[in-house]
Amino acid sequence: MAGRSSAVLDRIASVTLSSVTLPLPTGISDAKVLTGRQRPMTEVAFLFAEIRTEAGLEGVGFGYAKRAGGPAQFAHAREVAPDLIGEDPSDIGRLWTKLVWAGASVGRSGAATQALAAIDVALWDLKAKRAGLPLAKLLGAHRDSVRCYDTSGGFLHESVERLKDNATRALESGVGGIKIKVGLPDRAEDLRRVAAVREHVGDAVPLMVDANQQWDRSTAMRVGRALEEFDLVWIEEPLDAYDAEGHARLAGALDTAIAGGEMLTSVAEHHELIRRGAVDVLQPDAPRIGGITQFLKLAALAEHHDLPIAPHFAMEIHVHLAAAYPLEPWVEHFDWLHPLFDERLVISGGRMHLSDRPGLGITMSGQARAWTVDRVVVDESR
Repeated sequence: MAGRSSAVLDRIASVTLSSVTLPLPTGISDAKVLTGRQRPMTEVAFLFAEIRTEAGLEGVGFGYAKRAGGPAQFAHAREVAPDLIGEDPSDIGRLWTKLVWAGASVGRSGAATQALAAIDVALWDLKAKRAGLPLAKLLGAHRDSVRCYDTSGGFLHESVERLKDNATRALESGVGGIKIKVGLPDRAEDLRRVAAVREHVGDAVPLMVDANQQWDRSTAMRVGRALEEFDLVWIEEPLDAYDAEGHARLAGALDTAIAGGEMLTSVAEHHELIRRGAVDVLQPDAPRIGGITQFLKLAALAEHHDLPIAPHFAMEIHVHLAAAYPLEPWVEHFDWLHPLFDERLVISGGRMHLSDRPGLGITMSGQARAWTVDRVVVDESR
């Protein structure tokens, strides 16, 4: 093509955006439901991006929203996606900035940048596929597997007996740790549930708890001290996600590690937690902070402060990012997303293993396409 720079390897020909609603088999309840702040979760909205180039290469990425926000993410992505057509897909950082400025009037965090996450992940998937490498290898893997813990069996709508049965199944499947939800209005019941699971799985199994931001500072301190006897890996989100000062006080007072960050939607918000010494374990979520480009910036910051990470949800993306993190990480195992993809991650020996498939190693399933509620193709004609 006349006028094309020799440095341009390829150009983006089309972007296909799909809004997919994943139904959950049962209503999911954590502490936010039991305290009346949210309804049980019955579905998850996903935004998929499929980016195709003039050379016929394709990358796929996804983001998500729980309970609300999915249509907003889809609408924003649809508005800014035309700015990608004709661009070199290798220039991921520049393209992220271009799309942020295309929607600058609605900010640089929250739904605006979450809408970019699916596109950004698809560009990284495409780059790794062009190199013929799994994404973790393209980034520079420190390991071929990562420690993983199960969350999907530990919610508050489950009875104690179901919690124990779910933990047994997870451990028998090869998962290495168990996380259960706490934050009930009855603190004694929280402690009873934790004690029952700890006794069931034994002292050697890593056990975590997650209060989903439902305690005030004094309650968090009291319950945190009571939880010390259970030798937990961490207490997650004991306070409001933006209460950096309160989390810092807890982290300084308790022997048990404090974890958090999953609800934050920008690198800048995470920086405040890190600056305050508010968490011992950082839990970033690539789709929530705008994709892999932003995650890598945050990972460099976390490493500089010698912080372990345990990325939240979206294990199909996070197994790669955790494998490329220098300090030994954890990845959260959820089986909810299985119907969306044709492939499965291998889990054994307490660890989640990288596949040798290029890119993320995932393709959208026929079921995911059947659950699509809105779809748009952006190309030169639009």
